[in-house]
Amino acid sequence: MSLQLLLVEDKPATRDQLVQIIEQSPFTISCANDGLDGLNRSKNHHFDVVLVDHKMPLMDGLSLIKSLRQIEQYQQTPIILMTTQDASQVQPLADKAGANLCLPKPVDAKRLLGLLTDLAAATGEPQQTTA
Repeated sequence: MSLQLLLVEDKPATRDQLVQIIEQSPFTISCANDGLDGLNRSKNHHFDVVLVDHKMPLMDGLSLIKSLRQIEQYQQTPIILMTTQDASQVQPLADKAGANLCLPKPVDAKRLLGLLTDLAAATGEPQQTTA
């Protein structure tokens, strides 16, 4: 069974860049276009990790995280918030909403891959090796 990641990002170019990074990880990716779309997808399918943009139409990232944390199956799920604002200022808001981590955008590809690899290892998923 593959690990599932939900990427919630409203900007197509940013979403495409993040998908290219995540495709190098052990996760299978599903994408949502905004917070409301992300919440609806999360109710219909369980994801092992959720990667959320901060500022989006219909429902912002902080509201999405708060809503996810109210769903029993997402109370322990790793949720990462991404922001174009100063991450040190957004971090307290992210913590209060229930995010596990706040990453500045543009997201550093190596850091994100490292985080996803660590999260995959924590779930006990066998790691892919390259020869």
